Amino acid sequence: MSLPPARLAWLDALRGPAALAVTAHHGGWTFVPALYAVVDARVDLGTWGVFVFFLVSGYIIPASLERRGDVRGFWTGRAFRLLPLLLTACCAALLLAAAGLVPLSSGLGSRPLPLVALGNVAMLQELLNLPAVVSVTWTLSYEMAFYLISVALYVTGRARRSAGISVALAVAAVPLGLLMPRAVIGRGDLLAALLCLAVVAAVVVTALAGGRARTAAAVTGGLLGLALVVAGSRGGTWQGVIILAAMFAGTAVYRAERGEIPWRAAAVAVAAVLGCGIPAKDDPGWAPALVLAFAVFGLAFALRGRAFPRWLTWLGVVSFSLYLLHPLLLHLAPDIWVYYLVLVPLSGVTYRLIEAPAQRLGRRLRRPQNA
Repeated sequence: MSLPPARLAWLDALRGPAALAVTAHHGGWTFVPALYAVVDARVDLGTWGVFVFFLVSGYIIPASLERRGDVRGFWTGRAFRLLPLLLTACCAALLLAAAGLVPLSSGLGSRPLPLVALGNVAMLQELLNLPAVVSVTWTLSYEMAFYLISVALYVTGRARRSAGISVALAVAAVPLGLLMPRAVIGRGDLLAALLCLAVVAAVVVTALAGGRARTAAAVTGGLLGLALVVAGSRGGTWQGVIILAAMFAGTAVYRAERGEIPWRAAAVAVAAVLGCGIPAKDDPGWAPALVLAFAVFGLAFALRGRAFPRWLTWLGVVSFSLYLLHPLLLHLAPDIWVYYLVLVPLSGVTYRLIEAPAQRLGRRLRRPQNA
């Protein structure tokens, strides 16, 4: 069952402010640190923004996968949705660094370049202890893990268990976080390369094969995604697993809306994520941001049948450009006003010239196949 565009407007209305919150977090610390420190001590806008993104992904990604009924189409769509702009942003970052206009990401020159490129293109660098070419792409690693697990659940017919999975992950995050407060994946180049190649191979086989080979590859990919979050979350296992739990809580809301699970199951999932996630980070701005992310997501969901201002949904459409490009402008803009005066129009241009054409090409390349 396809979701009509009108029913997706509320998701764009969430994405835009979420992206702007992340840009404000980094822009505040860069341009007005004394003022922003007061805000950040009360609510971490960056955390709020990324958790809104995670909840939106949790809601829409399984819907996208299931309405197509086509695993190959799903992975093709994700590749053409994310990689063109990601590659553009990475190349721009490297060119600007070579020109001395922006600093290189920390540790970028200390690991083999082909390995760093592989990790960043596969969107797994955060979970493999590899440096990111563009700093904010750490969230894409958790998105990738969620894609892998979602595909595995879909292929094995267990996709509707999202509420239970969310609760299990949230509860498990506490002891896992206490036992493994830091990532256990070190700086071994060979291990990082093997794990990354294994994930890529799992995706390729899942997309191209059929029958038992596809099932085995999907399950392998899902297990790898989960293992990488547990063992490789640079912010700590507790926070990493809570991110996954939050995504599945978003999925639980989607399933409750469709009548596939009771609303009380979705409510338990949300409560479990908040209850186990609030103490995950010793930062005064963390807990308010987490609670506010769920509250705003819930409010937008409640208003999903209403019309939203066109400018707000447009910001959601260009939110990926806002998100990926703003770290580059932090080092180029002289003040916060120029920062936004350039960032917002530039994001509109990159969406029109890079994102939209790539998405159209991806839709043309997708071929329907039986799930």
